[in-house]
Amino acid sequence: MLNAVIMVFHVLVSLLLIVFILLHAGRGGGLSDMFGGGQMGGAMAGSTVVERNLDRLTVAVAVIFSFSTILLGLRVS
Repeated sequence: MLNAVIMVFHVLVSLLLIVFILLHAGRGGGLSDMFGGGQMGGAMAGSTVVERNLDRLTVAVAVIFSFSTILLGLRVS
């Protein structure tokens, strides 16, 4: 029963991680261009508050994903 709950949580976290990674900017564009932030030049380009928060959320979800992976590995053994 506990393995099933952990597995569902792990799948949800992995889907959320995929969405956050896909929202990041590639060579140009990404989330900031979608909301009109891509037209700014100079030092502001690429360091908007939205992108920094997206980076923080992505790292947090990646850490949660890592812990749930380790937890699943320990539960299976």
